[in-house]
Amino acid sequence: MKQYEICRNLLALALTVAAMTPLQLSAQTLDDVLGVRATTTQDGRRSQIKIDELQDQTRDLLSQYKRVMKIVDGLRVYNQQQERLIASQEREIVDLNQSIDEVTVIERQIGPLIARMIENLEKFIELDLPFLMTERSERIEFLKDALDRADVTVAEKFSQVMQAYQVENTYGTTIEAYTDFVEIDGQERKVDVLKWGRVALVFQTPDGEITGVWDKAQDDWVIVGDEYRSGVRNGLRIARKTQTANLVVLPVPAPESN
Repeated sequence: MKQYEICRNLLALALTVAAMTPLQLSAQTLDDVLGVRATTTQDGRRSQIKIDELQDQTRDLLSQYKRVMKIVDGLRVYNQQQERLIASQEREIVDLNQSIDEVTVIERQIGPLIARMIENLEKFIELDLPFLMTERSERIEFLKDALDRADVTVAEKFSQVMQAYQVENTYGTTIEAYTDFVEIDGQERKVDVLKWGRVALVFQTPDGEITGVWDKAQDDWVIVGDEYRSGVRNGLRIARKTQTANLVVLPVPAPESN
């Protein structure tokens, strides 16, 4: 009887244990699942943070890339413009080199031309009426000196010669009075000279006693009569602007016959 009770108690205990084990196993499994889920959630959160950081970095890199590409595009356009500019400058250099070569040829030709112009102007002055000879001779010497100077450009030399020609041309339309010395009866006399264009070159002594005219045929001064005294005196006054312009009677050499 006692052995039967012991077996029954053991059986009850075994049933109790058998009944409790699934619950305990379920509890352990749930805890494990919850633990794994929590771990997964934390890992997922950390992964999401990394993803967000990577997205931010990617966004920053993309922005930097876009800025760099804009700069690159700008540089590409700039380089294209510079290439066109360089090509244009190279063409200009070629043209300039050709012009320099041509200028060199012209300089070799214009130098002798300027020298001939000075020589012809000097001969013209020698054959012209002998007025303002000191001034005109000094101008010729100045042109000759400038012609041999290396610090004066060819263009400036040519300009100086053209100015001298212009001055000589102006003498034909101007009236001038100046003081000079003329040899009269073998004696140097101070006289007032009147240049009336290139029509007449006359003189008169300050006292008005002697009046003369340049005779091209004789290449010398010729004394004229008193009938020209007042005309020359009035002409001198007109040239000096002390008298209003008016008709004057001047000794004019007769034209040469052909």
